[in-house]
Amino acid sequence: MMNNAMPSTDNLNSSDQPEPKTSPVSAASSGKKVLLVDDDYEIIEAVRYALEGAGHTVVIARDGNQGLALAERENPDLIVLDMMMPKRSGFLVLEKLRRLRTEPLPVIMITGNEGSRHKAYAELLGVSDYIRKPFPMERLISAVDKLIGQ
Repeated sequence: MMNNAMPSTDNLNSSDQPEPKTSPVSAASSGKKVLLVDDDYEIIEAVRYALEGAGHTVVIARDGNQGLALAERENPDLIVLDMMMPKRSGFLVLEKLRRLRTEPLPVIMITGNEGSRHKAYAELLGVSDYIRKPFPMERLISAVDKLIGQ
């Protein structure tokens, strides 16, 4: 007798493995694909809920390396990118994306950092918007809709 059970993926969720996550509701929607790159579980869940509620498909990366891998594989319409993350910061992700892509991808950088130098550098790298945490979710949804529409 053959065992048709799929192997458990519990051991595959290490931080080095890209973790595309979409809900059945968002996958069926006509919204755009948003790559969310953040290492904070609470931020991920809140932003995912808000974006999916606005009709977008959300793909999750939990560090900068995953973010780069998923940006190449998933070809998102927009990236919501945290500045401070393990393995590769949002700045390093953005620098690499700008070198790899011929067409610039809209990027919204989110951060808890208050420094104006960081904002200036993000703008130099071509971020489409820069939002400081904590932020009202309507602010993020508005920025996403402005950049990629619905």
